Amino acid sequence: MRKALRWLLALTVLIGTLSTAGAATAAQPEATTGTSTTSADILDRLLAIPGMSLVQEKPYTGYRYFVLNYTQPIDHRHPSKGTFQQRITVLHKDTARPTVFYTGGYFVSTTPSRREPTQIVDGNQISMEYRFFTPSRPDPADWSKLDIWQAASDQHRIFKALKPIYDKKWISTGGSKGGMTATYYERFYPRDMDGVVAYVAPNDVVNNEDSAYDRFFAGVGTKECRDRLNAVQREALVRREPLEKTYAAYAAENEYTFSTIGSLDKAYEATVLDYVWGFWQYSLLADCDTIPADAVNATDEEIWTSIDTISGFSFYTDQGLEPYTPYFYQAGTQLGAPTIEFPYIESSLIRYGYQPPRNFVPRDIPMKFQPSAMRDVDSWVKNNANHMLYVYGQNDPWGAERFRLGKGAHDSYVFTAPGLNHGANVAGLVADEKALATARILQWAGVASAAVQSDPAAAKPLAKFDAKLDQRDVEREPALRP
Repeated sequence: MRKALRWLLALTVLIGTLSTAGAATAAQPEATTGTSTTSADILDRLLAIPGMSLVQEKPYTGYRYFVLNYTQPIDHRHPSKGTFQQRITVLHKDTARPTVFYTGGYFVSTTPSRREPTQIVDGNQISMEYRFFTPSRPDPADWSKLDIWQAASDQHRIFKALKPIYDKKWISTGGSKGGMTATYYERFYPRDMDGVVAYVAPNDVVNNEDSAYDRFFAGVGTKECRDRLNAVQREALVRREPLEKTYAAYAAENEYTFSTIGSLDKAYEATVLDYVWGFWQYSLLADCDTIPADAVNATDEEIWTSIDTISGFSFYTDQGLEPYTPYFYQAGTQLGAPTIEFPYIESSLIRYGYQPPRNFVPRDIPMKFQPSAMRDVDSWVKNNANHMLYVYGQNDPWGAERFRLGKGAHDSYVFTAPGLNHGANVAGLVADEKALATARILQWAGVASAAVQSDPAAAKPLAKFDAKLDQRDVEREPALRP
């Protein structure tokens, strides 16, 4: 379906180019064969867990990699009321190594990959698909059972099942909605993990107060870049009539429909209003050169192509929205969703503004917002965070509303990677923060050498960078999806 489908697929971007690679320390030599005494029977041990079944094993040098299904209660408060199959993956190195528990908060990739903390500690990795993302969805789906506590309880139950096999230290991690998920897991089950590494995790404490985003967009990048982006976005609304004809032809060609959002017009404006946000979420300041410099005199095709490249005109179709119904449901019931102003666009050009999550979920699914959910988590983090590390990107809009630490926090940190976007990581931090963050992760995982314990500057990832294994599959949903 041409380039628009790229927005529904994982776009592989290498964020390890910031020299995350480091030689293994003498105290923790890197294992390279994955042939420990437990490796030969690891599958038998996994499948001995009640409710665990094998979907597929895939080879990868130095590891064993399994795609598995695990039987979970639909409702952890009432386990007898039905079950569903939740997909997880296991990247097994050695039961003598620490384990990283990863979720992106959406689907789980079935291609072997290693998250940054896994590389840092040279450990095993358990990855979980978030409940209600297919195929990990009950049938029939009781959407009232999709909430942050139920999802945290999924993780807790997986951890309890696997801990007897992987009995060393555990670190939970995730990026974006996955960073939020790691935080919620820690809030509800604070005794499970030995540390948390949450990347670019939004924290929308008060859903209808979003001025932090307006302040962010007023100062991000350079004025020249902001002006270019703003002008293209405005011009797309000025040319709504001819470009919507292009959109209608595009939708007809691809058999796209607009029942959920309500109309092609609503989908068109939503896509255009995502444009500036989407650029800063996924692009760098250097990419401003790709934006039309003179929007007023640009052709319709140039305006269409720029909006489509960054926002993706396929997304607000029924076919684009359907895979992400679980996210929009959560955004409209617990997580919250941002709203921003457009002071450089005449109000007469904007008909709908940032539409609420309710507009992106089929009407037969009931939704009711719970304003206390995020306030509870925010208060808990401020007062109880322990062994928690947050990493944000300076130019990522989602970092405008972030987690912050209070006086009750212990051995916890919030760092910002200069110039980076929604792919920010520990490797992108300034040198002293990078060293400290790496040292704390090693310490929490129980694999910090004496040298690192006495001097964080000595901290480096224990596993060498693997150009294939350490690629990051970034779920690049067109803007406004964390």
